[in-house]
Amino acid sequence: MPYKVRATVVSVGGHCGNGHQVSQSYDLEGLTPAGICINAFSTIIPTFRVLRFGGEFPWEEDKGTARVACPDAKNPVVFELRRIEA
Repeated sequence: MPYKVRATVVSVGGHCGNGHQVSQSYDLEGLTPAGICINAFSTIIPTFRVLRFGGEFPWEEDKGTARVACPDAKNPVVFELRRIEA
């Protein structure tokens, strides 16, 4: 059974054109959540899929989390993805 994953904005560098702010959270399951920037979401998808199906990243201290940044290098929005254990 797939896990739910929560994406939370942990930092915003510069100005986010979509208006993302620190502490915004999105629960990710199988559909694109309302309000999330499509560019950021496209970056999140590969990491989301790993966490959703029980995978982990060896470089992360907490094996149920990962951090990803949107592709705007001048105004990066960083999301922490956290697997929600039932």
